[in-house]
Amino acid sequence: MIKIVVCDDEMNICVELKCILIDVLGKLKVNHKIDIFASGEELCRKLDTGASYDLIFLDIGFAKNESNGVEIGHLIRNAHNDNNVSIVFISWDQGYAMQLFEIRPMHFLLKPLAYDKIERAVKTYLKISGFSSVTFYYKKGHDMFSAQVKDIMYLESNDRKIIIHFSDGRSDEFYGSLKELYNEQLKQCDFLFCHASYLVNYDYVAAVKYDHLFISGSVSSLPISQNRKSGVRETCLAIMKRRGPVQDGL
Repeated sequence: MIKIVVCDDEMNICVELKCILIDVLGKLKVNHKIDIFASGEELCRKLDTGASYDLIFLDIGFAKNESNGVEIGHLIRNAHNDNNVSIVFISWDQGYAMQLFEIRPMHFLLKPLAYDKIERAVKTYLKISGFSSVTFYYKKGHDMFSAQVKDIMYLESNDRKIIIHFSDGRSDEFYGSLKELYNEQLKQCDFLFCHASYLVNYDYVAAVKYDHLFISGSVSSLPISQNRKSGVRETCLAIMKRRGPVQDGL
């Protein structure tokens, strides 16, 4: 079952969005539970009790005396240390793209809400959450192995040995070429070729700095090669735009 939050101080928006979600998920035959919150503070109090969600539709522009959606997003990622929940921001204003980058939103929807864009956001979530997971294949000796792309944080190259680092702390090793893996399998899965020795899953990138990127849930960072800096940022922005946080025309 997918646990979903709709958080907006405009109750008509909450009701409209919930109805669309029920219709979309019903057609897709996905079991779900949807909770509504009228403020970010109310949502955070619920999270303080230990509640967890899979997908959050979060308004940005709450009343002036309340925290805005950007602040709530940072609280979810940092204070609540939740790097797994997918966040879809909703707003009347399309000028928030760069403020949202470090929160790693899955999508950005402009009001008034459109059915087809909400449906696209839901299908994107289902794809990246494992309901429609992509499989990564690798060979060890004469044996073929597989892993779900969503579970891979990054791949590291040491000479010709490839080390896969998984989100649950496991690792595995095999011989191969990062460049070949990127071109043949992982480029289409939104991996960042930030360094000759590292391929990083965008879904686990917490922040991109000048010459390093930080992995979710880790205090360590991975280097970005001098000749790859502009390419990494361009790729990140392209992924954000394709997934939705940056609207066409920005």
